[in-house]
Amino acid sequence: MDDIVLLSILIFATGLLYSSVGHAGASGYLAAMALFGLAPEVMKPTALVLNILVATIATAQFRSAGSFSWNTFWPFAMSSIPFAFIGGTISLPGSIYRPVVGIVLLFAAYRLFQYRQQADNAIVKPVSVPVAALFGAGIGLLSGAIGVGGGIFLSPLLLFMGWAQAKQTAGVAAAFILVNSIAGIAGHLASVRFLPDAIYLWALAAVLGGIIGSGLGSRKLANATLYYLLAAVLVIAGAKFIVQGL
Repeated sequence: MDDIVLLSILIFATGLLYSSVGHAGASGYLAAMALFGLAPEVMKPTALVLNILVATIATAQFRSAGSFSWNTFWPFAMSSIPFAFIGGTISLPGSIYRPVVGIVLLFAAYRLFQYRQQADNAIVKPVSVPVAALFGAGIGLLSGAIGVGGGIFLSPLLLFMGWAQAKQTAGVAAAFILVNSIAGIAGHLASVRFLPDAIYLWALAAVLGGIIGSGLGSRKLANATLYYLLAAVLVIAGAKFIVQGL
């Protein structure tokens, strides 16, 4: 019971911090569950369910704040959804799943360290539909396979390519994560039977965090210090995953 409560607190904090930048927190949930030694077959569907809940809230909040662009969203979503579904059907063995997730978590940490350095007044360029579709397919497949929404890959891509400013990136990422998470879990509905009994408590914690975080983030970006602290947790968990997979 102590572990369930502690994990709930971490999930709440993850939902709050991630949703403040339009993310749903799957990589953070995976990190938290890794620290408590949950099995991969439990982690993937749990992370996706929590992702869907928080991404729904974040999408609504950022959209209501005017931080969403359909023209930026749809080229990525049209290819990512079917590939996320395919990825959801893939069940990676623990020896592969752990190092892959570990690398994703380390990438997420790097992403958080770099987020604050992105200029919010950069000139936005039109999205290249063929390039976006190609990236969307790759992100969708990887996201569905490991149990994340893909926001940690999409956000830096949008900013690096100059296809969106920070606020708009958050709004697009939230919607992208939502559709990918739904497609990912739909691709492996059988995994839902592995949801733990504590999912209801963890869902409540994630929703509360998502409401607070996205409410703040849709109006003002989170303090960089929060990103650095969360990134440190991801580095620890990512390293743990990689070591376990060796």
